[in-house]
Amino acid sequence: MRYLYSFIVLVYLCACESHTVQKAAIPREVNKTAVVVKSKGKCARLLDSLGYINVADADSTIAVRLMYAYPDNFTKRVLYKDLKEAYLHPRAMKGLLKAQRELKRLHPQYRLIIYDAARPMSIQKIMWNVVKGTKKDIYVSNPRHGGGLHNYGLAVDISILDASGKPLPMGTHVDFMGKASHIDNEWGLVKNGTITNQERENRALLRRVMTKGGFKPLRTEWWHFNYCSRKVAKKRYKIIP
Repeated sequence: MRYLYSFIVLVYLCACESHTVQKAAIPREVNKTAVVVKSKGKCARLLDSLGYINVADADSTIAVRLMYAYPDNFTKRVLYKDLKEAYLHPRAMKGLLKAQRELKRLHPQYRLIIYDAARPMSIQKIMWNVVKGTKKDIYVSNPRHGGGLHNYGLAVDISILDASGKPLPMGTHVDFMGKASHIDNEWGLVKNGTITNQERENRALLRRVMTKGGFKPLRTEWWHFNYCSRKVAKKRYKIIP
């Protein structure tokens, strides 16, 4: 009787497991190791409700450290008080996963790290007020002109981690507002000693994998990539409030 009971329990557990997998299929890219589920903030729940996708749910091997969730950004303050997750529009998410696969193909020990993704327009307004009327206003999209691609979940601020989990050197830190962050004269930056040739090559690698995913680089920020043009975004998609 004891063996019969054990057999019945085993059959029941297998049936439950089979039902769960069929009900919610696990994406190919998701790391199947155990993940501790934390309660989400108001902003994350809003993005969920609008149909944006949490990067960690799509591919948990992509690292996330949202720079505006910490005070070490150009505003010197925490802007994402209830958001620690990186979200993207489903179309941009497909491109990001493709970029990660391309990076793994070229360098299996590397992985992408996201510093910013979907950004509510309410946060965009705060950022704009910090640079408004200064020489740094070219680095922040004006909300009065419709904001930028982050406000549609169609842009990422991103870099690459090496095998030890350290960001590859790119010549400047992410969010640096100056000519050293520009990508249109990197050979000149190498020549005058602003960045090294290895840092230029690291930037080139990042652009290679991101363009493979369908993203386009931004001239003034080596870390910023748009999935489509602002004109297309305004026509086809909605701004995150």
